[in-house]
Amino acid sequence: MELEKFSYDNKIVKYFAVATIFWGIVGMTVGLLVALQLVFPQLNFDFAPTTFGRVRPIHTNAVIFAFVGNGIFTGVYYSLQRLLKARMFNDALSWLHFWGWQFIILCAALTLFMGFTTSKEYAELEWPIDIMITLIWVVFGVNMFGTILKRRERHLYVAIWFYIATFVTVAVLHIVNSMEIPVSLFKSYSVYAGVQDALVQWWYGHNAVAFFLTTPYLGLMYYFVPKAANRPVYSYRLSIVHFWALIFIYIWAGPHHLLYSTLPDWAQSLGVVFSFTLIAPSWGGMINGLLTLRGAWDKVRESVVLKFMVVAVTAYGMATFEGPMLSLKNVNAIAHFTDWIVGHVHVGALGWNGFLTFGMLYWLFPRLYNRPLYSNKLANFHFWIGTLGILFYAIPMYFSGFTQSLMWNQFTEEGMLKYPNFLETVLQIKNMYALRALGGVFYLSGVIVMTYNLAKTAALGSFIKEEFAEAPALAKVYVPHSSDTWHRVIERRPIQLLILSLVVILIGGMVELIPTFMIKSNVPTIASVKPYTPLELQGRDIYIREGCNTCHSQLVRPFRSEVARYGEYSKSGEYVYDHPFLWGSKRTGPDLQRVGGKYPDSWHFNHMDDPNTMSPGSVMPKYPWLIDHQLDISSTPAKINALRKVGVPYPKGYEDIANDDLMKQAKVIQGNLKKDGIEIVEDREIIALIAYLQRLGTDIKAENKE
Repeated sequence: MELEKFSYDNKIVKYFAVATIFWGIVGMTVGLLVALQLVFPQLNFDFAPTTFGRVRPIHTNAVIFAFVGNGIFTGVYYSLQRLLKARMFNDALSWLHFWGWQFIILCAALTLFMGFTTSKEYAELEWPIDIMITLIWVVFGVNMFGTILKRRERHLYVAIWFYIATFVTVAVLHIVNSMEIPVSLFKSYSVYAGVQDALVQWWYGHNAVAFFLTTPYLGLMYYFVPKAANRPVYSYRLSIVHFWALIFIYIWAGPHHLLYSTLPDWAQSLGVVFSFTLIAPSWGGMINGLLTLRGAWDKVRESVVLKFMVVAVTAYGMATFEGPMLSLKNVNAIAHFTDWIVGHVHVGALGWNGFLTFGMLYWLFPRLYNRPLYSNKLANFHFWIGTLGILFYAIPMYFSGFTQSLMWNQFTEEGMLKYPNFLETVLQIKNMYALRALGGVFYLSGVIVMTYNLAKTAALGSFIKEEFAEAPALAKVYVPHSSDTWHRVIERRPIQLLILSLVVILIGGMVELIPTFMIKSNVPTIASVKPYTPLELQGRDIYIREGCNTCHSQLVRPFRSEVARYGEYSKSGEYVYDHPFLWGSKRTGPDLQRVGGKYPDSWHFNHMDDPNTMSPGSVMPKYPWLIDHQLDISSTPAKINALRKVGVPYPKGYEDIANDDLMKQAKVIQGNLKKDGIEIVEDREIIALIAYLQRLGTDIKAENKE
């Protein structure tokens, strides 16, 4: 058969690789700043854009979507061409994808610094950026499927199955979770509220981990580990079971983030069952990866690439064992809202995603630049300092998490909380935060050493922009063999594989989401719960802007310790007007669901101006600009209109008089502050924030008094 000559596009791979390294350093540096802010609060710099609440989502977005995202595209663009024996479908689409993705990252950083956020975990970006993400993701999908359709290799290797599942599932997750009503260019409200919003968000949030941080990296594992070891994948059959079981089961697991919440029990139970079941396919993938190296352990000792990959696959196994354990209700009761979860997440991020990316880069650069790696000693130093960084990060977070949970739940012999002041817990674990920051220094140091090593490799080598290859054209007519299994047939039909993957991932989502939205009894209402007043609404948006939900939850779980500490446990009907929900995922500070009326207005004023005046030793930033900044009330009518569209029962025409009510309530708070010796104009942002905080939990209190 006559061979066709073509070339692989290495330039796009190089650009994504360089972007991976650049954003990795940026994201990890910001992460180190975040870690240090909890040890040295003065590093918030009393400046709005650099406070913990704004910087922390910049760190998570930079690491997930910039570092890991570019790492995914680096590996996909390199491996896809070679697995299919075809150049990428369209060079222009490749570059549109690259520059579009970098522009999105830049927009994300700028808007988050400025406080434009939806507050949703891993989905904080506002609606114009959501639209850009959708368009660039489509560009990536068209380019990928165009390449698949013009391939010269009939069989689709297992890595490509994971790439296809990633594309289709991330598209579904992003679109469903990003449904919002715009108020202005940089402000929107989720179309979902309360319990429903929480379920959609964590259906997205958990599966963003599954289908952005896991499935594409499993595809990279199935390509780069065999390449680095020069051995075939251990088991083809196991890879089939791994793929289909993983994408079917993973999509059900989101509700385990909402255990002991007001989410209906049946949804919580589904999340627990499927989360625990995830151990099987996850460990199947880990075993398949590690056993690929059977008989090649001498190579592992000698090859820094394989060292990184072995630790990466092992970290994947550890994280996917710990995750199902954390989804069990008795374990979740201990771990949720604590630093244990932070440690768990970073075992996956630093070990699985980080180390597999580093191993891939160390393998790629010598091939892209046609010369050996500049220094194996530096690469080995990176491996060991990075491993030490993971240990120094994760172990203190486990100790910190256990300490938090034990102190929160400790009672005296007289039946009183032993540590009623939440701050006692924070002061107890500051040393653990310092050790965590040291781990970050180690890990980041390794990345900087890698950057130097790869830069020297590139400088001393000669970049292969076009890698020429040849292969026979794919026969236009395929005659199936009688021995072909059903899966062998599917592997040769990419559109059918795409559709089947879509059906498999939709089943779990539909079973969990549809009843929660369609059956009213799943979210019962409470008559005393009313929409936020205009001033409270503006205050809530300031609360979101400053990222307060990053440290404070608004969910009192039905535990003796939480009821004793915070008050009556939360009810689903309390949240029916919360667009978006603000339950939080970590308690660096106390829960605020029942804070309304607990302190006078002056306490909140002083606490926001300088937290240490009210809570000595607090690690909370200062917010003096809230006292200086005038509240922008021009947006009030648009906000009222937008919320009415998503079901909040503001009377028709209320937007025309809303600001009159706003100023009346502001003057009441101004008067309360004046009685305590605080002189301030009624149109300051701090007034609105106080109004919101004083509202929290008071509706249910009013009902209990009746």
